[in-house]
Amino acid sequence: MEEFGMAKKFCRLCWRSFLLLSACGSRLPSPTGTPAHQEPSPTVAPTPESTPYDGPVSPLSGLPMGKEWVNRRPVAIMLNNLKEALPQLGQSQADVIYEVPAEGGITRMLAVYQSLDGVGKIGSIRSARPYYLELALGHDAIYIHAGGSEDAYAKIRQWGVTALDGVNGPYMSNSENGNLMWRDPERRKSYSLEHTVVTTGTSIIERLPTYGLRLEHEDGYRCQMNFVEDGTPAGGAEAPRITVPVSHYKTGVFTYDPDSRLYRVEEYGEPYVDGDSGEQVAVTNVIVLKTACRYTGDSLGHITVDLSSGGTGYFACGGKVIDLTWSKDFPDGQLQYYDLSGSPISFGVGRTYVVIVPLDCAVSFE
Repeated sequence: MEEFGMAKKFCRLCWRSFLLLSACGSRLPSPTGTPAHQEPSPTVAPTPESTPYDGPVSPLSGLPMGKEWVNRRPVAIMLNNLKEALPQLGQSQADVIYEVPAEGGITRMLAVYQSLDGVGKIGSIRSARPYYLELALGHDAIYIHAGGSEDAYAKIRQWGVTALDGVNGPYMSNSENGNLMWRDPERRKSYSLEHTVVTTGTSIIERLPTYGLRLEHEDGYRCQMNFVEDGTPAGGAEAPRITVPVSHYKTGVFTYDPDSRLYRVEEYGEPYVDGDSGEQVAVTNVIVLKTACRYTGDSLGHITVDLSSGGTGYFACGGKVIDLTWSKDFPDGQLQYYDLSGSPISFGVGRTYVVIVPLDCAVSFE
């Protein structure tokens, strides 16, 4: 019995030693002397902070652009807007679109591009009128057109407009890309000849330097348009839909899309589409300017559009609209826009559509 008791005590001692060694095992070195493997704690990557863009921007839209374009003279191109000449081509990439009445209640557009980089086919190009020259001069622009009224040709000479004419100048070809402008072979299949003159951004970029023109703004020139990230006018009235009956022939509609924060443009009851890209034209800023539009009395029904007396109008951005006043020095001053307190209008970063209408135009906001 005594031997049995001693054996029992020995077993209990061995069992305690085993438990002690097991409890200390996590602090013992591994047989090879290498620390035991431990799973690394997951690393949380820091959230990158967005850096505000501080590079060169277009003076006509506030959008980023290559530095080489910032001081370049923009290019202003006359665009046909007859129903039977649609769709226009390349207008969705213009920084500013001006729409102005012409004879018979029709309208034409002046598409102004600060940069032609990446712009495809542009057209169809039509003839000059004096008031479009005033708009182009206000931008110190190179003016591209195909033909013009007698008065427009006289003003081109008198005012020193840098004008490249596809009808009475050496800038037209009958073969595609054979000159600055040409008659588009596809459009010639189904359009009247006067609706077929086109160009491209590449053609303009490549050919302008060969003409001996001044391509840069002169020292001291500064575009008067000021851009802010959100140009929604303070205290503006709701303007989700703007209807502009320019004439008995043409009504324009601008419908605000809150998702894109852009006004989508319609005319003739249909979306205003860029036939080159297939996209509906959409702009950040809409301006309506009222002024005197009078018939000259000639046999062709030409009109005059007063761009030097100033007047009233509307500015819409971000789905809101305010009244404005405007002015322009004759003939080459820039258009100036002011709110009713006399402060300059700040535009939202993006493209702008300017409609110039008769004084009695009944613009509506819904």
